[in-house]
Amino acid sequence: MASNNNHKLKKVAILIENDVEDAEFQIPYNGLKQAKMDVVVLGARMNETYKGKRGKVSIQPDGTTTEAIAAEFDAVIIPGGMAPDKMRRNVNTVRFVKEAIAQNKLVAAVCHGPQLLIEADLLKDRKATGFIAIRQDMINAGANYTDEPVVIDQNLITSRQPGDLALFTTAILSRLGYGGKDAGLPEESDIFQQPLGDRNIEWWKLADAWGGSTKGDIVKGLNTALAGEKYSLEALQKYTEKESDSEIKVAFQEIIGNKERHIQSLEMRLNQLGEKPSLTANIANQYAKVKAALTGSDDIFQLRSALGDIQTGIGDVGNLMAAFTDPITTAIFTDIHKDLVMSEQRLVNLYRAKVGDKVKSANPTTGTSVSM
Repeated sequence: MASNNNHKLKKVAILIENDVEDAEFQIPYNGLKQAKMDVVVLGARMNETYKGKRGKVSIQPDGTTTEAIAAEFDAVIIPGGMAPDKMRRNVNTVRFVKEAIAQNKLVAAVCHGPQLLIEADLLKDRKATGFIAIRQDMINAGANYTDEPVVIDQNLITSRQPGDLALFTTAILSRLGYGGKDAGLPEESDIFQQPLGDRNIEWWKLADAWGGSTKGDIVKGLNTALAGEKYSLEALQKYTEKESDSEIKVAFQEIIGNKERHIQSLEMRLNQLGEKPSLTANIANQYAKVKAALTGSDDIFQLRSALGDIQTGIGDVGNLMAAFTDPITTAIFTDIHKDLVMSEQRLVNLYRAKVGDKVKSANPTTGTSVSM
């Protein structure tokens, strides 16, 4: 959708509450402001300074949803974080969003933002997405949940997480008549091209220009993940050398293959950004060698050690998934996280089976197993 410099000034409401995910407020807000749109921040209370969960947002609202009239706006944006859980408790905020949808205004929600749509009973039979943690809540509310960066269903735009914000904001601007090459922005069709890196659109730069992650931020995150994967790869290789149980050994070897692939993806992304792995990432495996050398040779001990390393990775990479506004880097973190969760469950099942066998052997007269 091409931009039109003579277009009627669009008026957009962006909702605010405490503990909003900072980037999910800042990037749409700045993108709309740079497009010269009339952006109105609406809170629940006028005389309050709302603060983001990461300390980057601190803002007083221009008005409240109590007196706001949906008919005066062209669009409503609902950022995520912990803010939507507070927004949904305010009957005036719920009413305002319901009226906007009913009047066919553009409504855009990101991350946990669809919680407000759930409260307003607006997701039934609508195609939508949101943060993975509220996926089942959205399905229970009648939504056709789709795990995509941006989902558009008539006047409803939804998105999943900070890594999708450049695409989310581009979609909003396009639907409001400001977008495409004339505006120096990607086309709306570019949002739905997969994989995103194939069209030479540097989405991270767009997000950075709107207040998102800098190149330095992204590189630091990539090196953090790389250090973790190199550490756990080396540790797993050492555990495998000591492991005598063939079934556990096969599981370790398959997880090692995944980690080698993760490392390749992280290093490739660093190279695309013109960077190299940091010293910390390069020597992370040395720490694992020291740790692994101190571990025993008991098969179950090796299994529990590997499980602990993978669980640490799940937590660390899970935090990285929500920390950056580069969709390509976020996609890499998401793939790693999915592999780690599957690896965790595989090792958990092996652990339960092996320990269960030991329990049965220790209690031959009962013939019963203990549920772990």
